[in-house]
Amino acid sequence: MHIQEAVRLRILELAAEKHITINKLADLSGVSASTLKLTLRPYATVKNTGVVTIKKLCQGLNIEFTDFWKSPLFKDLEPEEESDNE
Repeated sequence: MHIQEAVRLRILELAAEKHITINKLADLSGVSASTLKLTLRPYATVKNTGVVTIKKLCQGLNIEFTDFWKSPLFKDLEPEEESDNE
């Protein structure tokens, strides 16, 4: 699994644990619903959810930023493919 897929699944997991809909999470976090929905779609076009966005989501979920990363989803991640632009 790549990191963006793990981030996507973790957001969905935490929202479900808190019984928060994606639209409600958008309201609570200040992240636009359209951005959040693009991030959460399977095979999302979003390649890398930014740290600031994850921090806002954590605030909306009322969890610490470090707790976001405490998940088996982030173990044994596959390396990202290098882009030709690097």
